[in-house]
Amino acid sequence: MNILGKTITLFMLLSLCSIQTVNSSTTKPVRGTWLNLTYQDVRNKYMNPAHIDNTNPDLWRLKVKELSEMGVNYLVILAVANEGKAFYPSSFMPPAYPADRESPVEAIMNAADGNNMQVFMSCGWAKNQDDDLRKPEIRKTQIRIMEEVAAKFGHHKSFYGWYLPVEDAVNPYLPEHAVDAVNTLTAEARRCKPDAVVMVSPYGVRLSNVDDPKFGEQIAKLKVDIIAFQDEIGCVPETLPLPLMKENFRKLCDIHKKAGIRFWANNESFTWEKGTNSRKSALIPAAFPRFLSQMTGVTKAGAEEVISFAMYGIYDKPSSEMPIGQPCLSAKAYLDYMDWKAGKGRWPLLEATFTNDLYHDAIDKNITFISQPSSKYNRGNLTDKKLGDEDMKNPNWLGFKDKDMDAILDLDSVKVIRTLAIRFLNYLPKSIALPDMVDFYLSTDGESFKKVKTVAMETTPNNIHDCWIDIAVADGLNEQARYIKIVASNKANYWLLADEILVNPEFN
Repeated sequence: MNILGKTITLFMLLSLCSIQTVNSSTTKPVRGTWLNLTYQDVRNKYMNPAHIDNTNPDLWRLKVKELSEMGVNYLVILAVANEGKAFYPSSFMPPAYPADRESPVEAIMNAADGNNMQVFMSCGWAKNQDDDLRKPEIRKTQIRIMEEVAAKFGHHKSFYGWYLPVEDAVNPYLPEHAVDAVNTLTAEARRCKPDAVVMVSPYGVRLSNVDDPKFGEQIAKLKVDIIAFQDEIGCVPETLPLPLMKENFRKLCDIHKKAGIRFWANNESFTWEKGTNSRKSALIPAAFPRFLSQMTGVTKAGAEEVISFAMYGIYDKPSSEMPIGQPCLSAKAYLDYMDWKAGKGRWPLLEATFTNDLYHDAIDKNITFISQPSSKYNRGNLTDKKLGDEDMKNPNWLGFKDKDMDAILDLDSVKVIRTLAIRFLNYLPKSIALPDMVDFYLSTDGESFKKVKTVAMETTPNNIHDCWIDIAVADGLNEQARYIKIVASNKANYWLLADEILVNPEFN
């Protein structure tokens, strides 16, 4: 076979050592999760199934232990009451649990004590998830709840702080009534338990005017200790939310430094079974590559801690005696997350492409496309050191329509090949899919090629809303080669988008 074609720059990652199996990344793992004690609507179909007794203290002892084993330290109770019933012993509300057994809030606090975890206590709901703190009766009831739970649970060593369920939108900036509601509850929280920190988790950053001084001024008015901004990636407030989220979170970090308020990130781990942002659609685990990109994004932005709505009910340990989340898929999410934490599989390399921690050197070489890229996405260059993001319009993506990607790379001389990899985009709404298989071949003469690895790309049925990047990795090689051939199998009527071929990648 003749090796002809256009000359482009090879993204040649010179090897210092083989890919590490220990995760040395600085990406912050999830250290907190919300806990929901009730089935409220279809969104809770798998997280809090209606057929499960979510007030069972044995369930909470088990789940708190499992979360601790995952590395979760902060438990954020979403609400301690709902529809006029309490999940703790209350003097003015009947119990939402059998009165002859330990309340779920007590079980969580005791389990958190035993596992050396920290709890953010809620003061909601006065009525339900639609509490409007502009109404005096709602505010009064939330303060009454706060007084009761502080008196009953304030002695627990795990009582770390308050979560104020004042999830107002910050677009274009936080409204004055929200500032007033937060500060009123914060004053009461400090009166009830002076040593506890106060946290809020607002939404709406996508539509915020974070560059307007008014935005920072409204944030600075808050008397809270921590703001954990919702990243809204799970909610999909726009079709391709990840690039803008990362940009906005970098700006939020600067605003927090000026305001003197701790900056946390609330990464959404879920996607939607049907429609987005609908109480008639269940929350289900998102593909882990999407969630990994979220974690790296907020870490690079400077978030002090990463917490999530939610690990509980979305990332469930497969051996759990009381499974909560969507069968199999929540277990898969858990296993992927724990593998990433342990530095296993393809996750460390994919993460390094998100964090730009790759060591590399660029050398001009030849590449031949046996199957030519399609004109619509014929902008990218697979060897120019430039990576795409979660947007198919990014010019670094190179596309193939209705055909496989088949490319041969000439390194100019024989080299030792230890690892090969290539990244792809997945976005079903635009008929962009990961390849089913990626075959890696090596040759010394450009005529006779030896297949060294076939990688089956992972798929998930939870793919109707989200855009994410994944990677095919052929590692553990020790081959002499001058030519590299990569064939990625495409699906009929679909686009296959790739952005970079990595040869002997190394990262910190």
